[in-house]
Amino acid sequence: MGSKFILGTTFFLFLISFSIKARAADFDIKKYGAKADGKTDDSQAINSAWKEACASTTPSTVVIAKGNYMAGPMKFQGPCKAPVSIRVEGTLQAPAEPEKLKSQDGWVVFLNIDGLTVSGGGTFDGQGSVARSKNDCAKTGKCNSLPINIRFTGLTNSHIQNITTLNSKLFHINVLNCKNLTLQHVIITAPGESLNTDGIHIGRSSNINITGAEIKTSDDCISLGDGSQQINIEKVKCGPGHGISIGSLGRYHDEQPVTGVTVRNCTISNTSNGVRVKTWPASPNGVASDLHFEDIIMENVKTSPVLIDQEYCPNGQCQAKIPSKVKISNVSFKNIRGTSADPVVVKLACSKGIPCQNVQISDIHLTYNGKNGAATSVCTNVKPTMTGQIFPPACAKTAA
Repeated sequence: MGSKFILGTTFFLFLISFSIKARAADFDIKKYGAKADGKTDDSQAINSAWKEACASTTPSTVVIAKGNYMAGPMKFQGPCKAPVSIRVEGTLQAPAEPEKLKSQDGWVVFLNIDGLTVSGGGTFDGQGSVARSKNDCAKTGKCNSLPINIRFTGLTNSHIQNITTLNSKLFHINVLNCKNLTLQHVIITAPGESLNTDGIHIGRSSNINITGAEIKTSDDCISLGDGSQQINIEKVKCGPGHGISIGSLGRYHDEQPVTGVTVRNCTISNTSNGVRVKTWPASPNGVASDLHFEDIIMENVKTSPVLIDQEYCPNGQCQAKIPSKVKISNVSFKNIRGTSADPVVVKLACSKGIPCQNVQISDIHLTYNGKNGAATSVCTNVKPTMTGQIFPPACAKTAA
């Protein structure tokens, strides 16, 4: 009986120890002094909770419970000793005045972390209205002086889900140098007049999966910069905004190839563009290949729902007569349907220096909902392969 009592006591103590460890794995920011009153800067409490969670040798969770938390710059930096989750249930609010943030870092920065999870249904509110009223970047050209809402830099094997990013001062989410990252059920919202509030921008990252996002901005819903490889985008609702874009590419030297991009099962509504690939003229050599757009619904897209533009020259500030040297190849547009406010519903304007290669068009049905004639498509420096039913007929005209 004595041995049974000892064994039972040992097991009971083990359970108590396990329970203590389980509780210790939660780092509630209120225990570190967060007030959640919407006035006090709670960033120090949040950063303190993160540092202890990151130092934990067992998986841990930083808890941001329901409430309104005013917070200055926050940097969640690794590497950590074990996987860390951040459960955001409340609303984090950035300072309205941009001078209180370091724009080169962004407002919320996640840096060099393996096995990060961010979830909880909470909101990152960038409070961008005041900043944009003080910084008219359309006139000054100094948009980059404003901070990005959330930066994910150097993350691996991480999962971001069920969060909202609201009213950023600049881009909402920037993904750079990440591998094996999933963004799932992310909601992004900004006023229609807010310039350069791209939803998700990706650069120099691989194996990125975006699924189930709802994005309403006044710029690209999703944009892919150089070095974006093996990117999967699906079940995204985009609009208003500028659609889903690869590029612009070719503006700078030593850009890395963009390869292996799939955009499927998305709805693009009331946007200025649909799906597009854009490169600058007079560009250095570059590569964009294996780009696939399929099962996409377009609703009242303003300009050419399907677009390859190798003469991309915003504000006329480029050498438009010199062809782009970005080689575009292995591109497909399949099962794309809907309406356009532009009679040119498909425009493939490829480079005369390096024409597009192996472009496929299949099962396209796009109608023009205006009064300036019938829907048409134009092509230059490309000979696409066409299969299935295509309306309007592909490449009926040559682009000027």
